[in-house]
Amino acid sequence: MREVISLHIGQAGVQIGGVCWELFCLEHGIDLKGCLNLQLDQSEKRDISSLTTFFSEAADGHYVPRALLADLEPTVVGN
Repeated sequence: MREVISLHIGQAGVQIGGVCWELFCLEHGIDLKGCLNLQLDQSEKRDISSLTTFFSEAADGHYVPRALLADLEPTVVGN
């Protein structure tokens, strides 16, 4: 199994990283709270084990991105 950790540094990196992770969540069917949304028509097509490449499953069942976003300006990371 392969795992990916993404690093987003600086204002541009954090902003691009935020958009990138929104796209990853949309593509993998994960909502903003980290819950997996399996629709009946897509559940056969989706391989659940592939989620662990970009996301880590927390103890409560939510999915958390494997990412580090860093910037010296706190307002950029807080958005």
